[in-house]
This record gives sequence, C-alpha cells and structure tokens, in this order.
Amino acid sequence: MRLTLRCRVTLSFGFGLLVVTSVLAIATWNLASGYMLRQREASATRQAEVNVRLVEKSLSSPGLDELLTGLTTGPDSSILVLSPAGMVTAGRAVEPSQLPSGLVQHPPGRERITVDGQPVIAVSRPVVGDAVYVELFPLQQLDRAFGFLSGVLIAGTIASALLGAALGSWASKRALKPLAELNCAAGRIAGGDLGARLPDQDDPDLAALAAKFNSTAHALEQRALRDARFASDVSHELRSPLTTMVNAGAVLRRRREHLPGTAGTALELLTSEVDRFARMVVDLLEISRADQTDDYEPEELELSALVRNVIATRWRAVPVSATPVRVRGDRRRLDRVLANLMENAERHAGGAISVAVRQDGDVARVEVEDNGPGVPEALREQIFERFARGKPGSRGDDTGSGLGLALVREHVHRHRGRVWVEDRFPRGARFVVELPAITKS
Repeated sequence: MRLTLRCRVTLSFGFGLLVVTSVLAIATWNLASGYMLRQREASATRQAEVNVRLVEKSLSSPGLDELLTGLTTGPDSSILVLSPAGMVTAGRAVEPSQLPSGLVQHPPGRERITVDGQPVIAVSRPVVGDAVYVELFPLQQLDRAFGFLSGVLIAGTIASALLGAALGSWASKRALKPLAELNCAAGRIAGGDLGARLPDQDDPDLAALAAKFNSTAHALEQRALRDARFASDVSHELRSPLTTMVNAGAVLRRRREHLPGTAGTALELLTSEVDRFARMVVDLLEISRADQTDDYEPEELELSALVRNVIATRWRAVPVSATPVRVRGDRRRLDRVLANLMENAERHAGGAISVAVRQDGDVARVEVEDNGPGVPEALREQIFERFARGKPGSRGDDTGSGLGLALVREHVHRHRGRVWVEDRFPRGARFVVELPAITKS
C-alpha cells in the first residue's frame, strides 16, 4: 500500500535527522573513546615507568613483596617481576602464560589484552639483571564510562529521530493544510453543496489557486441554478396545458364505454401517459425547488406521528409499527419522502406491507417493506439517480417518472441523513431512511 504524502514527509524528516545524528554520534564516540583510551594508556605507561625505578632499587632487598603490594592500584591490578631467579607477583594472580610472549620476551611493550575475562592494559619494562617488570592496569571503569557514553549517544540518536518525525508531521500538516481544505471543499461540492468555498490565503501561490477554485465553484453553482430555474420555468409553463389534458382525459375515461376497440385502447394509453407526465412535472417542480435553495425552517417533529398521518391519507390498510422518536426537519419534505416510498412500493411491488419507525441510538429509522420481486444489488444505488427506472420488468411494468426516489435521497440528504434499500426475508425489499434523532440529555 502506498504511503500518504504526509506520512512520507514525516518519515523523510525522521530518517534524515536519524542519519545526521548517527554520523555525529559515531564521530563523537570515536573521538571521545579514542581520547579517553589514549589518556589511560599514557597514564598507565607513566605509572609503570615510575614503578620500575622503585623496583630496580629494591630488587635485591627482602622487602620487594611489600613494595609490589604497595604499588598495586587496586584489587584487579597485577604486578609481575620475572627474573632468572624466579617470579615475584602482587595483586590479582596472573600466570605468565596468559600474557603475550612478545610482551614478556621483548620489553618494553604495551598492549590491550583480556585476562580471565577482564580487559586490561599490559605494560612491560626491562629491569636490570635480565628481569622484566609487567603491570596490568584494569579497564573496568573505562568500559563503564564507554557504556554510559554509548547509551547517551544511542538515546540521543533515537530521540532526535523521533523529534525529526514529530517536526516532519507538524511541518507536513501545516504545508498540506491548504490541500486538506481543497479536498474538503471539493468533497462538499461533490456531495451537492455548491456553496462550498476555499478561505482566503495569505501565500501568493495559494491565493491564486484558491481564487481559481472559488471562481470555478461559483460558475458551477450559477450554472446549476440556471438549469434548475429553467426546469422550474418549463414545469410551470407545462402545468396549465397539462391540467387541461388531465381533466380532458378524465372526461374521456368516463365515456370509455362509448369508444370500443382500438379507439378505447388508444384512450387508455393516452390517459395513462398523461397521468405519468403530470406526475413527472410535479416531481420536476419539487426537484427544481430543492436545487435552487436549501433554506427551510427546521422544526422539532414527532416522526412516528408524521408517518401515521401520511399513511392515513391513502394507505390505511398498511400496518404501522412506530415508537416515539423526535427529529428536527421540514415537515413538507419528510411527508414527501414517505409518500414517494409508499408510491414506489405501490407502483413496483404491489404496495407496501408494513411501515416501521424506531430509534436506533442517535438516529431515527423509517423502514418501508414490500413483498415484491426486490431490487437487484447492482441497481441499489442506480435507482436513486434522477430518471433512473431500474431494469425494465424487474419491479413491475409501470416504471414511473424516475424522479421519486431521487427526490427521496435529495430530501434525506438535506436532513443530514441517508437512505438505502436492502433485501427483505424471505422476499421483497426494505427501504430504510435514517435521520439524526433528538436525544434526551
């Protein structure tokens, strides 16, 4: 999966600072450890040379053992004096075989070695009489200092990498804020809010982008309003002649028995198409009104009572199961939502068989169920588009105007809700509307 731009910027800052601090930490480690080790070796060498002069003065005296014991710097240090007459040691016991042969056979010398698992600096110096003086200086304290230094450098490197990541996240957030605002505004426009605009920008480059986006959005909004006004004007102009045609059709329908045969069939086709045309004009007027304005005065409504009132107008035989739930919205629009769902079920599925209203958490649900052939899954989004009539024959012969469900979705979205269709067991469809409910505090 490809990382987001903000994530890539964050990782780049963190990795960049990690590399820089790692280089600095390695350089600091090499310089500091090398300097400390060289100082320890020089100190050990000077101490050994001083001790050798003292040993040379006491080599043949009986107090050599006491001298060597006094010269040891701690319990972990060792001193060996190797001569043809024998070996004298002090401090921690060390066998000559544990020492490098070159250090003992060819003094002077200095090496860092490990004896019995402990690091030491071994310094050898020649003593008069073919003797060899060897002193082992422990490095435990120096190793502890190295461990502390390495821990501090590693912790500092990790902390700097995290700081770089945090800085990258902060910088990318600020740098991408205009892009997030653009994405939000574009999403609102795609969702139908043509009034979405970008805020004014202080940056000259971003100001030009914001101005172009806002001008494009304004032009799109004006185009949509012109189209909606055109549809509204056309629909208004059609209402008068269409009313005349509907009334004339009603008169002719009452005289159907006087028009037998082909003429009667033609009359039935004509009047049914006129009725469908009338419904389409009414729906077009409703859609054009919705497209032109979002302004309405929301009021607190008892949704269950509203549903019962709508069902009582034309569908008294449909059972209603309702629990009290309150919403804020436009009564006329919500009446139209339920009426369109009932007409859709009547037209395509032989009528609704039940209506339910209930509260589910912080949303109110209205469910309209039918016992028809159902809606194929591939068409469940398409049927809510304008002039979408679904697959011919899938839900009845009368395909309607193709605007009823589009109006349902339009009104539901304006109430910050959503609508969808799902299968009903064992057959049929269930249309579900969800609206924000008023919850008791």
